[in-house]
Amino acid sequence: MKIDFVSDVSCPWCAIGLNALEQAIGRLGPDLKVDLHFQPFELNPDMGPGGQDITEHLVQKYGITPEQADSNRDAIRQRGLQVGFGFNMERRGRIYNTFDAHRLLHWAGLQGQQLELKHALFAAYFTEGRDPSDRGLLVSLAGQVGLDEAQARQVLEEDRFAQEVRELEQFYAGQGIRSVPSVIINDRHLIQGGQPVELFEQALRQIAAEG
Repeated sequence: MKIDFVSDVSCPWCAIGLNALEQAIGRLGPDLKVDLHFQPFELNPDMGPGGQDITEHLVQKYGITPEQADSNRDAIRQRGLQVGFGFNMERRGRIYNTFDAHRLLHWAGLQGQQLELKHALFAAYFTEGRDPSDRGLLVSLAGQVGLDEAQARQVLEEDRFAQEVRELEQFYAGQGIRSVPSVIINDRHLIQGGQPVELFEQALRQIAAEG
């Protein structure tokens, strides 16, 4: 089963959705062979260096009040706990550009370690409150998951895979993907949002049964 997980590393529902999806895959047992790929999507492609205060950003982008932003964060924290992901919202004060993170993820996919880096990026931003646009952090995370730090630094400094990431972003936008996470199974079935484990499990079982 081929699964394309279209997401951004600064999207909390993507962290929730990934954990839920993995748990659903686990429930189907070892007979289900899954080929999981992470595809790039930028929530804020025009975000400048240094990022923006997260509450200010949410108020401006979505037209909500600071109180609504706090309420949303609490709901996200609770959903995270349900799937075993820890959000430390008090540490995540800003939102950042994620293009370099997507380039590094693309490279990690070529090395067969995309999943490990994706989890490390989610934890660094949402649990530890670190800056995913910081190239020093990205290199360090690559090393933590077993990737070569010197090669990771080269990828970032030489702007490798920029064209590939842009083309993938444009491809999925052309397919009508406007929000994330978007989970595309076998290039035909689309599940959107940080859905519960049970919904992913039901969908995977049904698609697997269809053959």
